[in-house]
Amino acid sequence: MSYLTPYHFKSTGFTSKNRIVLAPLTNTQSNADGTLSEAEYQWLKRRANEGFGMVISCAAHVAKDGQGWEGELGIFDDIHIPGLSSLARGIHEDSCLGIIQLFHGGARSAENVSLTQPWSASAHVITAGSKTIVVREGSIDDIQRTIQAFTDAAIRASKAGFDGIELHGAHGYLLHQFMSTVTNTRMDEWGGSFENRTRLIRTVLKKIMTAVPNDFIIGVRLSPEDKYTFQGIDFDESLELARLLADEGADYIHISPWEALKRPDKYQDVDKPLITYFREKVKSDVAIMVAGGIWTAADAAKAMDAGADFVALGKVAIGVPDWPSKAHDPNFTPPNPPFTPEQLRNADVGEKFIEYLKRWKGFVTLD
Repeated sequence: MSYLTPYHFKSTGFTSKNRIVLAPLTNTQSNADGTLSEAEYQWLKRRANEGFGMVISCAAHVAKDGQGWEGELGIFDDIHIPGLSSLARGIHEDSCLGIIQLFHGGARSAENVSLTQPWSASAHVITAGSKTIVVREGSIDDIQRTIQAFTDAAIRASKAGFDGIELHGAHGYLLHQFMSTVTNTRMDEWGGSFENRTRLIRTVLKKIMTAVPNDFIIGVRLSPEDKYTFQGIDFDESLELARLLADEGADYIHISPWEALKRPDKYQDVDKPLITYFREKVKSDVAIMVAGGIWTAADAAKAMDAGADFVALGKVAIGVPDWPSKAHDPNFTPPNPPFTPEQLRNADVGEKFIEYLKRWKGFVTLD
């Protein structure tokens, strides 16, 4: 199966013109109140125009207490709908599907922007450089309020004209924190067993499904195993969670292992890519998407051969917005970073995004 062929979402009726996806990328370009900025519009619109089959927005926080950083897209209030509606129209002009990623930072919500103490599944302390962040345990009211916030955000995405949403259950944010045996040590119905630790993300999925039209795509992003400081995730539990989410209504599962073609850490002695395990576990009419280090056309082809239905491009899509058209050549190898600020500007990467990208070692040349 080629990454250039269409994909039909059986449950919704939508068709993506190809299997190439713009991965959700933090870009810090939104306005201070979370509304869409012109720079962020142009960044996403350009990728739709250049031939991506699906564009996923950056993480959009569903509640003010879930904001993770300055310049983050918001979807916690109706004031965000006009900008999002404009974005949905712009994406659709190029026959591209538009997806909003729904997010709550939990313990990783920045107190200086959320203006409240961060909370998570369980109380713990985070050390970030010289700072010590005290995280409180979420109350039942916090949990129920946040389930409703995710649901309301999905309704706003639908009203704005988007084709679907993606639940951010990866990279150590709130939904991921509840899954982890390290950050979730609760003893009530929201912690302890696998069933209880996955109750939050599964409940959010079910609530959203009852609140949005049937022809609305719902995806879930998962980190399949421990990575960096994000600990407490068992690979076999991730496989089972993916199966359950697919059986319970998810239209696609987005796996984010940082390296799309790696073997699982738990089964390094087995000659099988991580993504293949998920394709074998999840029913065939639910798509598997993978992100992580896909740079060349050959990388994308290998991911598809390993079982992916979609390849999500991150870093390469920043500097090479026309990747989809160039990848008609199976030998296409994009240039490697660093990119000059002028190259990035020509790719409709805004000034705030460029400043953010300068934090990535070797990605942007110094002025």
